[in-house]
Amino acid sequence: MGITPAKKEKEKKRAKAKQEKAEKMRERKENAKKGKSLEEMMMYVDENGNLSPTPPDPKNKQEIDPSQIDLTGFHPKKEDSTKKGILTTFIEDKGYGFITDLNTKQSYFVHQNNFTEIIKKGDTVTFELEKTPKGVNACFVKKI
Repeated sequence: MGITPAKKEKEKKRAKAKQEKAEKMRERKENAKKGKSLEEMMMYVDENGNLSPTPPDPKNKQEIDPSQIDLTGFHPKKEDSTKKGILTTFIEDKGYGFITDLNTKQSYFVHQNNFTEIIKKGDTVTFELEKTPKGVNACFVKKI
């Protein structure tokens, strides 16, 4: 038995596709950049505090005495981390539940060890958030 015309056609298409794929791979290898050099990746800070790809002009350099810098009025902005929510779910025999934030409607896990007083399902509470390996949990939970 010989090769049928349909089979010949399939083999031609397959060989052509393989050749095109090899050509594309060769083109990618030729056109690929190795990456940027260290000099191309460097950024500098100019005299105004802006990032620049060129180093600042040494003529504009000013020496500043660190002891003359006044930091007494500097306080990093600390936002109020206390949130308000409702204890929507609480499983007493397991000792955990969920608090729904009144503003964002987001739900946070809470364990009874984080209660500062006895709290029941449906109570409105204030709480803070803490990051744990398992996610964000409510802590310092107080009834309003």
